[in-house]
Amino acid sequence: MSIKPLRIAFMGTPEFTIPVLEALLQSSHQVVCVYTQPPRPSGRGNKIKRSSVHEYAAAKGIEVRTPESLKKDAKAREEFAALALDAAVIAGYGMMLPDDVLDGPRFGSLNVHPSILPRWRGTSPVQFTIWAGDEKAGVTVMRLIGKMDSGPIAAIETVPVGPKTTAPDLDRVLWPMGGRMLVAALDDLAAGKPQNYTPQDDSLATYARLLKREDGCVDWTKTAAQIDRQIRALNPWPGVWTLNAEGKRLKIIEAELTGEAFTEPPGTLVDRLGHIACGEDTALRLIKIQPENAKPMDLPAALNGNYLKVDEVLG
Repeated sequence: MSIKPLRIAFMGTPEFTIPVLEALLQSSHQVVCVYTQPPRPSGRGNKIKRSSVHEYAAAKGIEVRTPESLKKDAKAREEFAALALDAAVIAGYGMMLPDDVLDGPRFGSLNVHPSILPRWRGTSPVQFTIWAGDEKAGVTVMRLIGKMDSGPIAAIETVPVGPKTTAPDLDRVLWPMGGRMLVAALDDLAAGKPQNYTPQDDSLATYARLLKREDGCVDWTKTAAQIDRQIRALNPWPGVWTLNAEGKRLKIIEAELTGEAFTEPPGTLVDRLGHIACGEDTALRLIKIQPENAKPMDLPAALNGNYLKVDEVLG
């Protein structure tokens, strides 16, 4: 198959999307520019920090552009058009793009989205895939249009979601997969193969909204299985937490399902093994927590430090 390398701009921001950029750089195509969100204040000192994609691209010697808004900045759009791109690739960019940017490249803009579209359109698809108890996760490569994550599909691949799968676990699998799928789609475009995009069925769409800190608060009246999925989905951010009897916050870093059944009120720490009574007489066992203003620790250390006490009710 004869392939003439395409001129590509990559548009992404968080660290977990770097495998997509890596796949592009290892392909025959030319990454002429990287777009990422501008440096932002970060950490306790509010020091200005460049995005992970910015740092990676700069280290590779690729031109990096950080417009505040392509939608509002006419000059930035003119500079984008001047790149004379064959395609733009978007992976977790985190900004809305105007139609003239999406449609400007010769083959338009392709998006790598970590869900099985049209399920879990939106900003937090990996987390909601786990939280909802989906048996499969996946990656969709699609043509971007103005309506969020609703463009026609070029390719979909899936992976199973196991009983211990976490959001970081899926990120480590899905984004490299998406990079491989994307390069294959670009290779087809470069070779002049017919573009067989499949329209999405909007009636099947579900939405993964932007996560909030309060999403991490545990409701112990939920079943242990529901809480377990919440913990695996929302760590490391926003993190999952509860309050001890003194009103101090406890972050739950790791827990596991247990076959035990307890009739104590939901949220009760039943024993020194870490069993917590949950809704419908189910139980979850705490393994690792982080008390307020303390370092992460295993359950015995938390009990010995009096951060937790048997028979206290968390909530």
